[in-house]
Amino acid sequence: MGRRRTPSLAVTPTRSKTAYRVPMEKWEYFTAPLLIHNTKQILDTFGEDGWELVTVLPGQNSEQLVAYFKRKKES
Repeated sequence: MGRRRTPSLAVTPTRSKTAYRVPMEKWEYFTAPLLIHNTKQILDTFGEDGWELVTVLPGQNSEQLVAYFKRKKES
């Protein structure tokens, strides 16, 4: 028996006359040292200012962490 081929489902995008563009969100970024003995207070402070924590990575030594934040840029 031979292999059956399934027909490809090529989809051609169509443009509506009522198409509109959604404005792209713009972000600003910030990095800050994160002291291990004061982590919660530091994160709470940035959160109150509208910064969202993206990630925390090790710093130059084992006692230092670096926090990466983002927030929507005001137009």
